[in-house]
Amino acid sequence: MKRLISEATGMVIGDPEAERSVPPTGFTARLTVFTAAAMAFLSVFALALSLATDRLADQWASELAQTSTIRISAPAEQAEAQVAAALRVLETTPGVASARALTDAEQRELLAPWFGPDLPVDRLPIPRLIEVVETSDGFDTTGLRARLQAEVPGAILDDHTRWREPLVDAASRLRLLGWIAIALIIGATGTMITLAAQSALAANAQVIRVMRLVGAEDGYIARAFVRRFTLRALAGALIGAILAGVAILTLPSADTTGGFLTGLGFRGIEWLWLLAIPVLIGVVAFFATRAAALRVLREQS
Repeated sequence: MKRLISEATGMVIGDPEAERSVPPTGFTARLTVFTAAAMAFLSVFALALSLATDRLADQWASELAQTSTIRISAPAEQAEAQVAAALRVLETTPGVASARALTDAEQRELLAPWFGPDLPVDRLPIPRLIEVVETSDGFDTTGLRARLQAEVPGAILDDHTRWREPLVDAASRLRLLGWIAIALIIGATGTMITLAAQSALAANAQVIRVMRLVGAEDGYIARAFVRRFTLRALAGALIGAILAGVAILTLPSADTTGGFLTGLGFRGIEWLWLLAIPVLIGVVAFFATRAAALRVLREQS
């Protein structure tokens, strides 16, 4: 632990003499910056996707869990009477906050995405719908179904369980995939930075040999590589995160009709995650470069 703290301090302060063994520019420098920027950019979008699906899962779970629908299929001359009977049952059912029959215009709006806006609801044998809103305690689904079956033969209760659980499960899986994508991106970042550090060490083998002849230890040389590559990765990650943040700001904002894709992004304190991504990539670069430098220096000794 003390050794890591010493290396971290040395990375901040730096040593101009030791850093002569690290190429300030060239292929490895550009590769490190570009890789960190690209991976940070992708990580931010994967994180935004994960957070958006998290919000979506919570929204679906809360909204669908508090509402139910009663569908009444009956001959036209009996439909109104059965709707009234179902409403009377609901009025005396504990756990029901409110209940109302949907109008023809509302049912036409519900069916418009499939049948168009000109569907003649009033002339077609379409079941009547009753929207039921539960209290926080909810109602006894089994008991309500039994009462409806006895008093309103054409009524069918749908508590949305069939729809809610698959939707929430799908959103949860998509959220998990977002976190897995972030882990893979971070792993790929560490691999690319390791390869860049190994390439730089191999290209400067002659300089490292001379430094050893004048008494430089491997830890002294490794700290120079760790500092240079960590700072490059951190700078690239900051650039990538900023560009990703700007890109997310250009996306459409969430609204009631835009669906999931319009809600992709960060809200409130979630924007602090933009700072966490570069820090995480910087930490990965620190340990990846340190391991690569010590391994290559041992092989060259």
